[in-house]
Amino acid sequence: MATETRGEPAAKDEGKGKPARKRTSPVLFVRQVVAELRKVIWPSRRELITYTLVSLVFVLIMIAIVSGLDFGLQKIVFLVFG
Repeated sequence: MATETRGEPAAKDEGKGKPARKRTSPVLFVRQVVAELRKVIWPSRRELITYTLVSLVFVLIMIAIVSGLDFGLQKIVFLVFG
């Protein structure tokens, strides 16, 4: 929800039945983060290596595609305007 629009404060949502949110303390925030991280199912070493290799191969393929398109468009531009 935006708090300002064009330099003017946004209208307050009064009467919606929602209580105002209280700010949490930094200590409570860290406790909640640690609790959530304990719920995470961390990948094994083998899964991590697999995911990393798949990501790298994908990035290399995308680099090849973009480089090929760039080279091809450069040649076309040089033929037309060169």
